[in-house]
Amino acid sequence: MKAVCLRVLFLYLAQIHQIPHTLPIAMEMARTGEAEVHLASASDDHLRYMKELGGLYPDAAVTYRRLFLPPPLRTLSRLRHATTLPKVPALLFNLAYLRSFDAIVVPERTSLLLKKLGLGRTRLVWTGHGGGDRAHGYTENVGRFDFVLLPGEKLVRRHRQAGNLSEGHYGVGGYAKFDLVERMAERRAPLFANDRPTVVYNPHFRPGLSSWPEMGWQVLDFFAQSRDYNLVFAPHMRLFDPPTPEKYAPFRRFADLPHMRIDLGSTASVDMTYTGQADLYLGDVSSQIAEFTIRPRPLVFLNPRRTPWAGDPNYRSWELGPVVEDIADLGAALGEALATQDEMRERRAAYFADTFDLGHAGPSAPRGARAILDYLKGPA
Repeated sequence: MKAVCLRVLFLYLAQIHQIPHTLPIAMEMARTGEAEVHLASASDDHLRYMKELGGLYPDAAVTYRRLFLPPPLRTLSRLRHATTLPKVPALLFNLAYLRSFDAIVVPERTSLLLKKLGLGRTRLVWTGHGGGDRAHGYTENVGRFDFVLLPGEKLVRRHRQAGNLSEGHYGVGGYAKFDLVERMAERRAPLFANDRPTVVYNPHFRPGLSSWPEMGWQVLDFFAQSRDYNLVFAPHMRLFDPPTPEKYAPFRRFADLPHMRIDLGSTASVDMTYTGQADLYLGDVSSQIAEFTIRPRPLVFLNPRRTPWAGDPNYRSWELGPVVEDIADLGAALGEALATQDEMRERRAAYFADTFDLGHAGPSAPRGARAILDYLKGPA
């Protein structure tokens, strides 16, 4: 066993969809014996989910911690049914604890506040939490992290263009979430008890980018009447966050349809339960598009605002399938996507390979852990 010489914290402030992106790296780092690994969140629900996923790595010795927050803040969040607790207070009230680590690994950017507060010797590592195309993923503040871990060449290229990368301060580690999904695969039950093709509809949460406000209900009604397809409605979990009974109420009319499933934000909507098993992806700009192409399958995109997307790198994924501007064209687009699968397969596979560097033998998470450890052991 190698001597432990580093203390590394994996910190989770946002919704649970970010946890699968870095937890496998934490577990693989712990397995090296080269670091004392901690995982922390202010949320009890997050901690339960982290421990559930951590159980897939029984030989990884890690420490879980609930961050301190004053009881009134916890009470207020509970009354609001919040799925996350206040991020900035979580950083402020735990600053001494956070400064006690050699590095903090995060999948989000709120934690950059720590730079302003002063971290001393503690270095801040960013992994992101997806491989999508939209501009929001490539903003210039990424360059303020001490080290950036990216999944593949597409993201390296775009972050370089944005001026976010400097030599020795970034690495490529594949996509650790895929490791976790593979470990969970044996638990998957079939989504539907029929042989129809299954479509997963995954609209984005940002109103200006999402197909949901203009077209969403029409999409659900189309599939409710369909005799050709199953549908899983699994939007980005922030669209209906928190997914309360009141938010589920308008969907009750679909509850008795055996070929439809509505999921406004369970863990199944973030761990590739749906995107892993579906036959066709329907959506707009989510990074789950890139994850779906792990097996090159048909995709259809919804563009109710008639956004001029051709040639725009923020909509590169829309080159992988038909783009629908009117609900009346949805049926034909689905048929076209299925019929042209063979001729589109190579293009979709190329998009995946550019997004995720999985060309190395073995899983991604050990590569990510090694990239971070090698950086931390190098010159400060």
